[in-house]
Amino acid sequence: MASSDYLRIDRWLFFCRFYKTRVLATAAVTAGHVILNQEKATPGSRVKSGDRINLLRDRLPYSLTVVAVPTRRGPAKEAERCYDEDAGTILERENLRTALRQDRMTMPRTQGKPDKHTRRKLRDRGRNS
Repeated sequence: MASSDYLRIDRWLFFCRFYKTRVLATAAVTAGHVILNQEKATPGSRVKSGDRINLLRDRLPYSLTVVAVPTRRGPAKEAERCYDEDAGTILERENLRTALRQDRMTMPRTQGKPDKHTRRKLRDRGRNS
């Protein structure tokens, strides 16, 4: 296999703009948020065309199929051409975002910095959840 046929998964995630830095990508892989071909990935796992990646980023799921291995961290349009995303995961992610927004709308609010009473409400809400 030529060196351009595969790439370390942490570099692939960084090049495809899922993480701002390679250190963040490595941390996510090490923490177990990345599954490569139905197995937990390590930062040195090799990614090639046709591989399946399941990723959990910011509590949102991504299900990707690797189409190409990028040679650099280029523009976002170039990065998007390196993978195909499952339509079901896109819909699931949008539903989760909507649910998170709705949850935030029910939180008590004040005009500025929360006062003592509101802080107690927020703290109690966290314990009851």
